Amino acid sequence: MSIPLRDALKFWAKLGFISFGGPAGQIAVLHQELVEKRRWISERRFLHALNYCMLLPGPEAQQLVTYIGWLMHRSWGGILAGTLFVLPSLFILIGLSWIYLTFGQVPWIAAIFFGIKPAVTAIVLHAAVRIGKRTIHNQALQWIALGSFLAIFILNLAFPIIVLIAAAIGYWGGKRYPEYFQQGIGHSAKEIKEYGAAIIDDHTPTPEHAKFTYSKTARHGLVALACWLLPMGALVAIFGWKTLYVDIAWFFTKAAFLTFGGAYAVLPYVYQGAVEHFHWLSANQMIDGLALGETTPGPLIMVVAFVGYLAGHIQSLIGNSNPFWFGVIGACVATWFTFLPSFFFILVGGPLIESTHGKIGFTAPLTAITAAVVGVIANLGLFFAYHVFLPRGFGGSISWVSIIICALAGLALFKFQKGVMSVLGGSALAGLLLYYISVLMG
Repeated sequence: MSIPLRDALKFWAKLGFISFGGPAGQIAVLHQELVEKRRWISERRFLHALNYCMLLPGPEAQQLVTYIGWLMHRSWGGILAGTLFVLPSLFILIGLSWIYLTFGQVPWIAAIFFGIKPAVTAIVLHAAVRIGKRTIHNQALQWIALGSFLAIFILNLAFPIIVLIAAAIGYWGGKRYPEYFQQGIGHSAKEIKEYGAAIIDDHTPTPEHAKFTYSKTARHGLVALACWLLPMGALVAIFGWKTLYVDIAWFFTKAAFLTFGGAYAVLPYVYQGAVEHFHWLSANQMIDGLALGETTPGPLIMVVAFVGYLAGHIQSLIGNSNPFWFGVIGACVATWFTFLPSFFFILVGGPLIESTHGKIGFTAPLTAITAAVVGVIANLGLFFAYHVFLPRGFGGSISWVSIIICALAGLALFKFQKGVMSVLGGSALAGLLLYYISVLMG
């Protein structure tokens, strides 16, 4: 018995529109639908795929969707599954980005973003704490997290350099002090529940297309390389080498290989490049973009579409009466080059993983990188706080209203475990109410 491709595509398309709640929520929906309800895949096979995806840089939920789609319906099944998971959020974010740039200065819309910004600060700090609790279990990893925080906060060290240093420390530490750099990932055998027979069950033989061969690996690798070289070559041919879209393509290709630790890990790198180096958008626009990314379905890393849209839209205003399509090109280029490596990891690495259903653990370098990412995300949260609480810098006044909204959002996240959507909605409402109160008071 097999899953009809039509049924699978219907589900992947639906998932792209309902996958709110970040990676944890998306993986929970996948588990509920595929393991518990539909019984398309067994618990062990699902967790085996999840453990592999959590080791990779990039969005683990999208990679998990791609992996299961590939396992069920070969390479095209994986490509279609992963693409359908991303497309709805791309279209929605393009629309929201246009609305943001066109109507963002309308007072009541600006008031909504005023309320949302402090909530985003609390969300980023909450992410740092959540990832830290999951990954930092000893003093050595605590020192790595603190070191990465100080490296970026005081020395303004580039994110890729921090990743390389952490990986080197992990490699050395894994050999000298392995007990500090070995930690489990994912789920242990004790956590695995039985839900009855599945179409892809524990003992279902690995399908032919999922078996590892050197020729297939080389072929898929060459196809992935062509999918990178051809669009890059087209951008260079049309726009020139040192131009915006080529910079976007190259920048987000690097980002795709550096985002160990989940979606929030990409934010410091995108901030350093897009805000400080290329000046594609401002710090406040970056905060607004993250808020929009949090409120749309699909992977949180889709904030790259917002960055790409703003880069294309704003930098094409000079001499162009309608910059919308330049923004669309920017969003599509950013999305393509961010997600292409994820498909490569699954279609090339999947057969290696399917060759054994043994448990996959963190390697020492990846453990150290994840610890370093915690420190970098914490720094990003403090950076957001500075721009939100002191909108005019140290010489200006403190926004006590923003501090109060941030504190309440933090309370909702940390103490009451409220969802991100609820926190953002409440904060947006607070900003809107404050605006109307100020209008009434004259």
